[in-house]
Amino acid sequence: MAKDFAASDDPTVQAQLDRLAALSLPQGRLGLDVIHELLRRLGEPHKRLPPVFHVAGTNGKGSTCAYLRAILEAEGLTVHAAIKPHLVRYNERIRIAGELVSDPELASLLKEVLDLGEDLGPSFFEVTTAATFLAFARHPADACIIEVGLGGRFDATNVLDQPAACGIATLGIDHEAFLLVPEDGVPQEPMCRIAFEKAGIARPGSPLVTQSYAGDVAMEIERRAGLTGAPLHMRGRDWWAEVGDEAIEYRDRHGALTLPLPKLPGRHQGDNAALAVAMLRHQDRITASAAAMAEGVRSARWPARLQLLGSGPLTALAPGREVWLDGGHNADAGLAIGRHFAGQPLHLVIGMLSNRYPKAVIDPLEDRLASVTAVPIEGSESHGAEAFPGARWATDVADALSSLPDDGLPVLIAGSLYLAGKVLAANEEVPD
Repeated sequence: MAKDFAASDDPTVQAQLDRLAALSLPQGRLGLDVIHELLRRLGEPHKRLPPVFHVAGTNGKGSTCAYLRAILEAEGLTVHAAIKPHLVRYNERIRIAGELVSDPELASLLKEVLDLGEDLGPSFFEVTTAATFLAFARHPADACIIEVGLGGRFDATNVLDQPAACGIATLGIDHEAFLLVPEDGVPQEPMCRIAFEKAGIARPGSPLVTQSYAGDVAMEIERRAGLTGAPLHMRGRDWWAEVGDEAIEYRDRHGALTLPLPKLPGRHQGDNAALAVAMLRHQDRITASAAAMAEGVRSARWPARLQLLGSGPLTALAPGREVWLDGGHNADAGLAIGRHFAGQPLHLVIGMLSNRYPKAVIDPLEDRLASVTAVPIEGSESHGAEAFPGARWATDVADALSSLPDDGLPVLIAGSLYLAGKVLAANEEVPD
């Protein structure tokens, strides 16, 4: 399990980050009682937010949030956004009116929440969520975008009464130790259980907008929406999107749109963009024009997801070749990476947390790997070289890049968002 909750150059922020790092989720405690009590003591800031877009999913939820933000900002609206995890700085988790939370405000927010909830034994995620909602309630904005952290049903963000819209992105098996814990009264088939957990964000009267899924999984989401009283809008039933080579052809009961392809690489990004558009078109609290949708889809940025790194200290160690970065670590992410590099030989530099499955990333690339170099993830328990067939070991990413043969083949650095954050910091591409 990763222990690195980020560091700060500001000593007042670091003091609170140290307190956060000492928190853990007590064994056996599941539920929302602590976050509800913490928010009650803070004056229930989650009930004073502008219209909220709440997004869950296994893969694609962060990208969907990035498209939502880009579209709404292209419309000229002021947007708060809570995205996780952070890559380099904890501040990335709380974006207030388009800007990362400042160090002084962050230190104050965290101190206020930690002091007030000390006797509750809150988790890192409960404190983070409470601080986020407190910040968003104190600053005016037109909309909020909230990304679910883990699962949905018991995620700390799942205290919102009536979001403008809830969304569920791609589903897959991940975080099994948390999301597949045996429990009475829940689906037993793993993918249906994942759907059950993610659909836990559904709220009475709030549109639930989703991608398309296999039969049993789709039925589970339909069942959860029906029991909750959430109007369901599922891809392939209520809205449609074809991601082509030059555009996204989108349609629903409101009509048809031709949208540009995202600049973010990967066909799956067209699917994520389409979900963001569908969420906006199936709610009535925020208006976004077709022009804003097109501009937002075109301009959205999302670091460490098939990101081509720019010039910097790390890429200078691999001159004459492309260096790509992706934080994906599960099977669906591996398949997306595999599709992007179809037919392309490449070198892989990989670091994965010890509770992840190396085959998830290795298998989709296996037939085109010129080399595999395993690296540790500083501050985290990670796999050694023996976990990756034929891999050599390097002390860090810089060592791995410096040791590549002079063949001009591209490099992919992958396997963990924790590793991705360290790569961005080392290459001086810190998210802003």
